[in-house]
Amino acid sequence: MISEPSRHCAVELQALPSRIGQVRRIISAQLRYWHLDPLIDQAALGVTELLTNVHRHAQPDKSCTVEIELLLDRLTVSVHDHDPRLPTLNDADSDATSGRGLALIAAVSESWGVRPADGAGKSVWFTLPAPCGTSTLPPLAVYGSTTDGPFAFAALETTAQPPARSAVVG
Repeated sequence: MISEPSRHCAVELQALPSRIGQVRRIISAQLRYWHLDPLIDQAALGVTELLTNVHRHAQPDKSCTVEIELLLDRLTVSVHDHDPRLPTLNDADSDATSGRGLALIAAVSESWGVRPADGAGKSVWFTLPAPCGTSTLPPLAVYGSTTDGPFAFAALETTAQPPARSAVVG
């Protein structure tokens, strides 16, 4: 059985409030490129909650990596930070102004979880089911070649050239 290749995108950043909006735009643009527009709102909400948790709780620093991966019919969004402490799902009071991030992720995602990272830190992830018809994704980029990416290339009209010839003297 031959399966579709996976699609992967990673962004390294400092989880600062000013960067969260930028990452949302990057994730949204990547999902549009993969023709996954119906997943943009859920993915952006989830990544916002995960980055906010890194900003508020992660020690010793706020550096992290956001990854999205499409494998067959499943989009996985994960955030890796350097803090080994695992997050907990809280029952926030109705008048609380925070503490609902993981509950929101659980509500909008198909599944979610936490895994300790090799060495230090952890990854918090969630999955979303990809809509039908994602098998017509744009081709994977190959370095050193032009692709059908987000840029349009004009086709150049060429005239027929005689075949190249070479000769070896001597």
